[in-house]
Amino acid sequence: MREAHPLEREVGIGYYVSDADGTGGQLRQEPADFRVREREDFAAEPVDADTDAYPHLLLRVTLRNWDTNDFARALSNRLGISRERVSWAGTKDKRAVTTQLFSIDGIAADAVPDLDDVSYEVVGRTGRPILFGDLAGNEFEVTVRETDGHEHARASLRELTEFGGQRDDDSPVVGVPNYFGQQRFGSKRPVTHEVGLGLLRGDWERAVMAYVGNPSEREPEPTRDARSFAEQSRDWQAALDEFPRQLTHERAMLHRLVKGDDSPADFREALEAVPTNLQRLFVHAAQSYAFNRMLSLRLERGLPFDRPVAGDVVCFTDSDAPEGVTVPDTGRTQRVDESRLDSVTRHCERGRAFVTAPLVGTETELADGEPGDIEREMLEEVGIEPTDFDLPGEFNSTGTRRAVLVQTTLDLAFDPLELSFALPRGSYATVVLREFMKCDPERL
Repeated sequence: MREAHPLEREVGIGYYVSDADGTGGQLRQEPADFRVREREDFAAEPVDADTDAYPHLLLRVTLRNWDTNDFARALSNRLGISRERVSWAGTKDKRAVTTQLFSIDGIAADAVPDLDDVSYEVVGRTGRPILFGDLAGNEFEVTVRETDGHEHARASLRELTEFGGQRDDDSPVVGVPNYFGQQRFGSKRPVTHEVGLGLLRGDWERAVMAYVGNPSEREPEPTRDARSFAEQSRDWQAALDEFPRQLTHERAMLHRLVKGDDSPADFREALEAVPTNLQRLFVHAAQSYAFNRMLSLRLERGLPFDRPVAGDVVCFTDSDAPEGVTVPDTGRTQRVDESRLDSVTRHCERGRAFVTAPLVGTETELADGEPGDIEREMLEEVGIEPTDFDLPGEFNSTGTRRAVLVQTTLDLAFDPLELSFALPRGSYATVVLREFMKCDPERL
């Protein structure tokens, strides 16, 4: 187990579980080097279904080199509708070729516009929008070019297979801690969790300035200068004039601040000026940061990830997941005491149960024993507690639990290095790739 990159440690990712040297290499030299396809879990009626009962048009969209939010904005602009009427189940990487579902409220199939590097397939109509989590998982085909050697990849594969354990049919699986990847927080400037922590502590101004200010050396100089100017001057109109046009979320916040007098309500409304999915992300990032730190401490303490210890809370397999896809159902949990330890361990070995840690919210109940000690210690260090998540609007969260280990079969090929694997919804390909490449997370 070796220490993680300093930028990863900023978001709670403490370690690699594989000690082998990294392959290095170049990821995403071309968008086609990173291919993602959703494993779908969302039914639709035929496209000619009654639009009163089924107002949402469901599309299967393949994007090349598109940020998900940017595509939704471009699509809504071309249609002349609110961006809030475009929904999707999972945000994907920009420099990639991605195939995923989108729904659009109140649009006919023949109204969908042509956009560069976008192809559509009309799936049908639905009675509600597709929402985050309305997918079973994602399949990845990733090419890494200019790597340092095959032996490092093979060594990492052996170590990750040992960490992941084996199914009861003796098929080897790769296992990695189910960290939230760097992109959850910002690859160049990991700050979304800092915004969320400000919200949870009731400091709306700190939350805004964590996003609008807080310059990073990894950003272009004009962006750094604009952020520094906003921090130092607090002249929101002048700062708005300085901010590059592409920083649309920061500019939306500044537009709102220009109209106010810097009261707490003004800063809260500035945060509410950004899309609702980004508002939710701020609080989710704070939860994710605490979760990452819990996993890192579990590694430090030497607790297993593929099986429980007394005090753990496990969840079970989602019985409604599509055939061939294993998805943890965090709505079905059980506390593990000494009397249940052996039986639950067998369920974990068979891929039927998963050890969890909390994504803290108002309804969170912490584990017992040493796992519970880890959870409480991390929350105290981060400075949050479940009642802090009782917030207005999109910032409120009841919390849930999340599997601490993600497992997958993984195929390697060489010249160039190619990795093929599938992950359940909510898990990040980068937490697998980082174990092989061991590089600056910005390159992931």
